Amino acid sequence: MAKEAEEIVRKVNEILGPFGFEAHPFKVKWYNELVGPNYQLEYHDDTFALITISTPQMFEKAFKPFIYNIYKKGDLAPIDDCVKYYTEEIQTVYPDTDLIYDFDQKAPQHYSILVQTAAHVAGAAYYYQKKDVINNPWGDKTIFGISIHPQYGGWFAMRAAIIFKNLKFADLKKKDPVDVIPDQETRIKLLNMLNEDWEYWKARDIIKVSERYTAEAINYFKTLPKDRYKLIEDMQANRKNNA
Repeated sequence: MAKEAEEIVRKVNEILGPFGFEAHPFKVKWYNELVGPNYQLEYHDDTFALITISTPQMFEKAFKPFIYNIYKKGDLAPIDDCVKYYTEEIQTVYPDTDLIYDFDQKAPQHYSILVQTAAHVAGAAYYYQKKDVINNPWGDKTIFGISIHPQYGGWFAMRAAIIFKNLKFADLKKKDPVDVIPDQETRIKLLNMLNEDWEYWKARDIIKVSERYTAEAINYFKTLPKDRYKLIEDMQANRKNNA
């Protein structure tokens, strides 16, 4: 990797790492080669970019402090707002960037970026899909894919792409994602787990992981968004009681 690119990755991880985020580099070309025309990123092929992921520590290190200090009652998307709050710090150091979040949409039900593909080409997490199964047992049935991280399994999330609009690295070295599920039988099992359980809690533990979400984080994410406000109030109350 070019020295300048290495320094950017180091600096961004220095900023985001303490809050439970990681950043992984990729070129726009690598992403565009794998997605359809509706999902293309409209930048030069050699444009440098990063995909950020939230690790299991994000809930404690970023989300709860955000709830305590920044969140305003009635805000509709606390997790999204939290991710934006920390990610936008990058633009104070690198203002010539575009931020594209996992929840951004070009049109209703049409996301601006396919973050699982971006994480795959960045080498952050392997994106297992129907096409990765040689003897397809599903026929023409729609089967959704899932990303598995080599350390966290499914206990993480892809959050945002940071596009360095005017920075190009033609010789950026591509890092392949770690294929943690090489055998076909387990790939089928994984995709069945995901497609039979849309919250994919079982699928998250398809491999041995170094870290999982805390019980509090699991409870929060398992709760429907409309019912999470009570949990937020409880977090705030517990903090006051323990102060």
